[in-house]
Amino acid sequence: MTDKETNTRLLDRLRTQRELGQQPLAGKKGIVLGIANDQSIAWGCAQAFRGLGAELCITYLNEKSRRFTEPLAQALDVPPALYLPCDVREEGQLEAVFAAVEKQWGVLDFALHSIAFAPREDLHGRVTDCSREGFLMAMDVSCHSFIHMARLAEPLMKNGGTLFTMSYFGAEKVVENYNVMGPVKAALEATSRYLAAELGPKGIRVNPISPGPIATRAASGIGRFDELMEKAAERAPSRALVTIEDVGMATAFLATDYAKLITGDTTYVDGGYHVLG
Repeated sequence: MTDKETNTRLLDRLRTQRELGQQPLAGKKGIVLGIANDQSIAWGCAQAFRGLGAELCITYLNEKSRRFTEPLAQALDVPPALYLPCDVREEGQLEAVFAAVEKQWGVLDFALHSIAFAPREDLHGRVTDCSREGFLMAMDVSCHSFIHMARLAEPLMKNGGTLFTMSYFGAEKVVENYNVMGPVKAALEATSRYLAAELGPKGIRVNPISPGPIATRAASGIGRFDELMEKAAERAPSRALVTIEDVGMATAFLATDYAKLITGDTTYVDGGYHVLG
């Protein structure tokens, strides 16, 4: 089955759920940051959020990526006013997204951060040899932007809400060729715990998600990634690779009231690979 057929089948299933009234996110409003194309983990999450009834604001990185994401925004019935550019390295763009959401909705129920970046030369080299500039850029884009997002979301989450970010097993154990992104993702998971503790009294939950390896655009920058996927498929208890749809539905569940007391801990969606050590 092609990726397009898989996406079409999932959208059909989600439309059926909406028609049957199976909408635990009905009336909820959320932001999805980080969709690059229809292979993105953020796209799998966006489909699931929408299928469970949520209204969405989604962003695109720049004009080059717009041609890949605009049809996706249209498929999700995203209003033009809430389909917005957002490069977290550009001053004011993230603020503009939240200002648009405040103007359109006045409230926010969840926000997904699926953004990571490290310069190629630092990503492909040893952590020992990582440049100061590359490390700071990786931390800024992949970790601090999540803190920034949380700070902007807090005043809009008047009735509580959920913040999501995407991590990886390399945050916990050394994964060959993951290199500098390992320490960066470890920082992201630690950040999530602190945010959960600080924002919990306001009813705001913070949930880092750790998917198994998926062939996304971002993953293509990791050396020998195909070998990593083969190893995961062979060793994971499920003997299967995770899909963006698997990650999406697990994440969407955590946005519902069924998961209202789950916060601060990393949720693995990896077929059980992480339990093997």
